[in-house]
Amino acid sequence: MGARLAIVAMSGGVDSSVAAALLLEQGFRVEGVSLRLWDSARRDDRICSDHRDANRVAQALGIEHHQIDQRKQFERRVVAPFVAAYAGGRTPNPCVACNSEFKLGALLDWALAHGADVVATGHYARVERRGPYAVLRRGVDERRDQSYFLFALDQRQLAHVSFPLGEWTKDDVRRHAAGLGLAVADKRDSQDLCFGDPAALVRGRASGGLAGEIVDESGHVLGRHEGVEGFTVGQRRGLGVAAASPLYVRGIDGRSARVTVGAEPPRANALVAGGWSWTGEPAKEGESVLAQVRYRHRPLEARVLPAPGEGAMRVVFTEPAAAVAPGQAIVLYRGDEVLGGGWIERAEAVDAGPRRSARFLRKRAS
Repeated sequence: MGARLAIVAMSGGVDSSVAAALLLEQGFRVEGVSLRLWDSARRDDRICSDHRDANRVAQALGIEHHQIDQRKQFERRVVAPFVAAYAGGRTPNPCVACNSEFKLGALLDWALAHGADVVATGHYARVERRGPYAVLRRGVDERRDQSYFLFALDQRQLAHVSFPLGEWTKDDVRRHAAGLGLAVADKRDSQDLCFGDPAALVRGRASGGLAGEIVDESGHVLGRHEGVEGFTVGQRRGLGVAAASPLYVRGIDGRSARVTVGAEPPRANALVAGGWSWTGEPAKEGESVLAQVRYRHRPLEARVLPAPGEGAMRVVFTEPAAAVAPGQAIVLYRGDEVLGGGWIERAEAVDAGPRRSARFLRKRAS
């Protein structure tokens, strides 16, 4: 009986390259696959996928490398919804859909059809087999943990997936790549969405967001903007209005194209989310969980309660959460175990009492 076949999603970065190398070291027969999702005009190393570097690494490791063209599907299922959401004043997260529908969706289907035993990626996360279930857990390297982006994976996907870097730190990964003589050992981490600046993408399409007013919390007009796609809740820089003290985006109304700013950063006692996905058993009503509202944010203690609306749930925090933005994902954890996540529909703001008017701040600045 031959070695088990592992298909590795190779992006051309150091993480997926080392993931492929580790599976080779474990005795797997390894093949690399790069999904061609978006044609970037950039040729630097800051984009999240580069099939050219992936092919070079595959040659260095002595493994086959395949490329699957999914550009039309990616445009329809990820880019178009992303543009529509941004133009409507929301802050979407396309990486969740990319992981569940493409890197561990379309790729998984392709791999199983080609006889693969396992599909691997370079994510910093872990999968644990617990009885009949597969449990998704945070990666050991807390600074690099990427389980937040994987909450939409279901049991079928988790049953076939492997994250070889789950027990590794980024420094260890780079050292291992250097020891193997891989050219990507010192390649910088990708920082940008594969399709570049979100606002520029939205404005380049007919469905771009509407220009409108920037107002303070009393409704006084402070200025105008070119489109709501240039803002997100909690944003402090690049607002286009002058003030003696920092201003923060506190709300975005996509219908009226009105952006509300204030002198205090937005905080929420609770939020309502829908479109929930569960990796296994859903969170129980009233259960105490850890809730994370953005990738880099600290998880907060919270309780899960029912909310009006089909499939909606209310998450109540024990301490205020910062910059809760409609359209972003909220992911629930039990310790380091991912329970699942949903999409934020609205935040319930903290009553901060009387606030300084942004209009007053602007007068002081003049």
